[in-house]
Amino acid sequence: MSNMRGVQTSVINIRRRVYAEIARLSYSYNGNLHEMYQQMEKIPYDIVPGEVSNYREDVFLERAILKERMRLAMGLPLRTAAEMSAVSQGAEEAAKPEKYYQPPLINIIKFACHSCPDNEVRVTDSCQGCLARPCKEVCPKKAISVRDKRSSIDQSACIKCGKCIDVCPYGAIQRLVRPCANACGMDAIGSDEYGRADIDQSKCVSCGMCLANCPFGAIADKAQIFQLIQAIKSDVPVYAALAPAVTGQFGPDMPTNKIRSAFKALGFEDAIEVAIGADLCTITEANDFIEEVPEKLPFMATSCCPAWSVMAKKLFPEQAKCISMALTPMVLTGRLIKKEHPECKVCFIGPCSAKKLEASRRSIRSDVDFVLTFEEVMGMFEAKEIDFKELPEVEVMHGASGDGRGFAIGGGVANAVVNYIKEVYPEKEEIKVASAQGLKECRKLLMAAKAGKYNGYLLEGMACPAGCISGSGAIQPINKSKATNLAQQKRATNAHANTNRYQDLLASLEEKDLAAPSENEK
Repeated sequence: MSNMRGVQTSVINIRRRVYAEIARLSYSYNGNLHEMYQQMEKIPYDIVPGEVSNYREDVFLERAILKERMRLAMGLPLRTAAEMSAVSQGAEEAAKPEKYYQPPLINIIKFACHSCPDNEVRVTDSCQGCLARPCKEVCPKKAISVRDKRSSIDQSACIKCGKCIDVCPYGAIQRLVRPCANACGMDAIGSDEYGRADIDQSKCVSCGMCLANCPFGAIADKAQIFQLIQAIKSDVPVYAALAPAVTGQFGPDMPTNKIRSAFKALGFEDAIEVAIGADLCTITEANDFIEEVPEKLPFMATSCCPAWSVMAKKLFPEQAKCISMALTPMVLTGRLIKKEHPECKVCFIGPCSAKKLEASRRSIRSDVDFVLTFEEVMGMFEAKEIDFKELPEVEVMHGASGDGRGFAIGGGVANAVVNYIKEVYPEKEEIKVASAQGLKECRKLLMAAKAGKYNGYLLEGMACPAGCISGSGAIQPINKSKATNLAQQKRATNAHANTNRYQDLLASLEEKDLAAPSENEK
């Protein structure tokens, strides 16, 4: 996994500028499509002015890439370099507030791709041309020769075994792996006929790790910024459902006691913390675990991370029944909001790309109308020129437990379930737990579970390293997010203090409201 996460790079700056411009376009849109088309054509020139590009070979390529980023940010389909059309082509579709995400969600802008080496072993300039030449001696295919007193690798003969890397005394031989492919835990990224990265959509679970780790900004997901703002401008109240990872995401000038006023300044009716839904999920998963493990199921795996859940059901269909049927906190919160406000719309806001895929399922569309990431919403704050320092302090969110807010961090879901079981089922023996973060590690976890290593266990999987706080749409560095989230947990109540309250909330939801949807829905 790349170590550039948390670094304010030019790729991030461009991405956020695009989000801000699309938000600005949507706030100013008054139904005049011709005027919107003109503004869209102007945006790339506002972001990259002049005749010289600061990032690519030329300014024309930079603007062409920006145009595709704009289209994806409006939920419109990607185009190839071979297509001749205006950036505004089909933009009238984006003006429909009811428009859902159309697959594919994660897209590669092919002419922005650097065609990075894909698993190639290379000799670097650090080679000293040593006398011993251990790299040459250990190569099983005789792919290494010495030219001009330096080692050279015949790529056609190299089998990438890495033996030369291990024995080089100077560390002068490196394995180059395409960053997006290295970050993909589903092995979904290969190469097209031109050597550019290509996504096998049948394998992709929309975790977004590829787009977060591409150093050329060639990968982007679709957004609903334009559609959400159109809904906010309508007469229908729109509620923001904020993921537990929200704490500290918008910087030190927006502490938790300013979050609700900040989202109201964007036009939302109010902001509700999804940690309440997390507490409901805790109760459901805890009860399911007590009832089913080990009598009915060898183990139970949590359901909260959609990318983990879809991965498990794609690659381990025989273990699919062991994935909890509990609804995710996002869906439970959406259903609670709409039960209290039947005519409203709900926008889930969090760090996750996969939540966009989850919300697009037929059985969930009526519960969650929009999904935006923290990064995308930050574009809305910039478009509205909201000064966080000037926002009034209000009541802090809606009183979820510390355990519910801890869902944002790897291990937090399982910890909440265990704490609840200890409180409600004190006679139960200690619950054995195993967890993994990152889909590669999650696959190893399920492989071991399939072999019987984790019988009787509660398993937690998170697609993103460190959990939701490192999602592709997060803003703050991972360590900083973890620290602020842990501090927020300590300020909240313990799970058991709200047990009766949450049982009442669960009782208010009818049986059909608690029925889990299928990941196979389109």
